[in-house]
Amino acid sequence: MEEAVRLAAESVRRGGGPFGALVVREGIIVGRGWNRVTEARDPTAHAEIEAIRGACGNLGSHQLDGCELYASSEPCPMCLGAIYWARPDAVYFATGRDDAARAGFDDAFIYEEIGRLPDDRRIRMRRIVVCDAAEPFRLWNAKRDRVEY
Repeated sequence: MEEAVRLAAESVRRGGGPFGALVVREGIIVGRGWNRVTEARDPTAHAEIEAIRGACGNLGSHQLDGCELYASSEPCPMCLGAIYWARPDAVYFATGRDDAARAGFDDAFIYEEIGRLPDDRRIRMRRIVVCDAAEPFRLWNAKRDRVEY
């Protein structure tokens, strides 16, 4: 956990956001990440996402079975989604979402938005009916050699 916090502090010193994360398997760090949002000009370049990408690349897998993720702060909703898709065994964090909110990183509104129906969200979200829109799902379900995730 100390290394995740160190990465977060180093990120701030380099001009990034105050977040760091590690993925560990059997006591060995297999992925590191820090907030690179402004550096990479990528709103998805959060510490947890970066650590997951690095770990998956190093392990040659799209999932993190047998791994643990250590984050300097409680993961935001986006990172939480990525964590669930990556399926590590556990997640540990040093500060909570309230601490992040006090520092200007308040994601409470995202949690609220997720619970709303698409038509009720702040960003316009509308379903567009398209002929054969479900075709990719039919193909996926028929594919015998698909890799599940």
